Amino acid sequence: MKGKMVSWLAVLTALSAVAAMIKIPAIVGSVALDAFPALLAAALFGGGAGAIVGAVGHLLSAVVGGFPLGPMHFLIAVEMAVLVWIFAVLYKNRRTIAASVLFILGNAFVAPLPFIFLLNKGFYVAIVPSLLIGSIINTVIALVAIPRLSSVVTHELVKREAKQ
Repeated sequence: MKGKMVSWLAVLTALSAVAAMIKIPAIVGSVALDAFPALLAAALFGGGAGAIVGAVGHLLSAVVGGFPLGPMHFLIAVEMAVLVWIFAVLYKNRRTIAASVLFILGNAFVAPLPFIFLLNKGFYVAIVPSLLIGSIINTVIALVAIPRLSSVVTHELVKREAKQ
């Protein structure tokens, strides 16, 4: 199981790297479609897997965007990991709407709050619309893909257990 899990996480992280190149227009070049693979990992494999893909995915998006906020991207990666982990907990408890709304609001409004103090209020006001649009798009893509991929993942796991 561990080999397959690592393979799935590698595939989802690679998908995050590719999606990081699809940018949402913003004042910072790291707002992209890199979060939906993390939401997929969270729903299919749990909060830990989703958190890893979310953090690495954001860092890849930041690298593709030129690391515009420098080391502050590590803070954002931690925030992304926490938000994706919370999404996983709610999603596993069949609270899909709550998980989705909390991820969108957390990513768009709560996660950038430290930047009011680190940069200024103008940065916060300028980045929120792009983050909101990006969060909604990432969440919708994930919600469409999760049911389709869950049957593949479940089928693989059942098939593997039948061989043992």
